[in-house]
Amino acid sequence: MYTDTPEKLLLENKAWSQEVSAKDPDFFKNLATDQCPNFLWIGCSDSRVPAETVVNAQPGEIFVHRNIANQVIATDFNCLSVVQYAIAVLQVKHIIVCGHYGCGGVKAALQQQKSNLLITNKWLMHIKDIYRLHQDELEVLESEEKIDRLIELNIIEQVYRLAYTSIVQSAWKHGHKPTVHGWVYGLENGLIKELIKLDHNSPIHKIYQYTD
Repeated sequence: MYTDTPEKLLLENKAWSQEVSAKDPDFFKNLATDQCPNFLWIGCSDSRVPAETVVNAQPGEIFVHRNIANQVIATDFNCLSVVQYAIAVLQVKHIIVCGHYGCGGVKAALQQQKSNLLITNKWLMHIKDIYRLHQDELEVLESEEKIDRLIELNIIEQVYRLAYTSIVQSAWKHGHKPTVHGWVYGLENGLIKELIKLDHNSPIHKIYQYTD
């Protein structure tokens, strides 16, 4: 199992640093110069889905933002500032929204709201909206299938939300053309499946298009 004290984490960090330096004495020197990742990862905060680990990436390869149920919300300036920086400054080539089966946030969104989770309720409201829009499809499914499908629909919706932003559309219009991917990760087998991919050639509903 993972560590249960901060002190153990510090010891593990020291051991890791020494091990890496022994293999490559210039690793941290090179890493400190700059970052130029090709990928922005928008993932769930779930501790079982660390971005770099599940794709076997090294430090410096992925720019990461995580929140409950891997959402892209138009009023979340934290997420949008990450997206803007990744596109405008880092010039990432791919934006990946990666959710996972067994997502606690999606499961909670299917339940009635709890009065002791006032802020969390507001965050999960966006997933409840996705459920409402796809209720006819979801209600004919068994419980676990319903959860899995809502997890997938949530990921797909976040990919479209990214495409609806002025940040992404402006990049597409002015020559920088990142591709937006929707992935789902399986906790039971560690495998990732792509659900959707949008690029500068993908049609965007006209009510979400920017005219300038």
